[in-house]
Amino acid sequence: MKENKQQKAYRIIKSRIVERVYAPGQRLVIDQLAKELASSSIPIREAIRQLEAERLVHYQKNVGPIVARVNESEYLESIKLLAVLEGYATALSAQHYPPEKLLMLKDKNKRMKEALAEFDFLIFAKMNSEFHMLIYEECGNNMLIATIKDLWEKLDTIRGPGSMLYSVRVKESIQEHEIIIEFLKNQAPFAEVEATVRKHKLATAADFERRRTKSN
Repeated sequence: MKENKQQKAYRIIKSRIVERVYAPGQRLVIDQLAKELASSSIPIREAIRQLEAERLVHYQKNVGPIVARVNESEYLESIKLLAVLEGYATALSAQHYPPEKLLMLKDKNKRMKEALAEFDFLIFAKMNSEFHMLIYEECGNNMLIATIKDLWEKLDTIRGPGSMLYSVRVKESIQEHEIIIEFLKNQAPFAEVEATVRKHKLATAADFERRRTKSN
């Protein structure tokens, strides 16, 4: 489906925020963006309002729209805690994962590849979340599942949906999902699954820290 001008503006501005082309605190000049994207100001304003709803942009008095600042310490702490919980939940699920769900996981990963090719960060984030929740829901620990969901929502509050997407990581993440699927299929040893999935999540934290250091 061909995207309209507002969708195009939203996709481009969001990708630049997520990939830190636009730094936290940077002003977004609507007229400049309209000229750059060969658009009127109306689609740009609509795109920015959508990004504001996702907490990626906020309006500052006498300044206008700016890229939202990240509580970096809270963001990193949340990811590192998720690494431990998700590794454990996946390892539990791997001991008795239903074979019929493997095709569902493969489909989610395939749709992530398609979303990446189209720079559709929202679909990518949605498929990524659904991929992992399909795994966690088989762990047999409802409190663990609820805690993981709460932390995912917390990350979105800190940085917005799709906040863990970085250009270096997304392709690697899809490849790592394929390894996780094989682990589930073959009921790999608990310790091996736990360590691999923990490393999978910690790689996102490491990538964020590298980008933060580079931008400073």
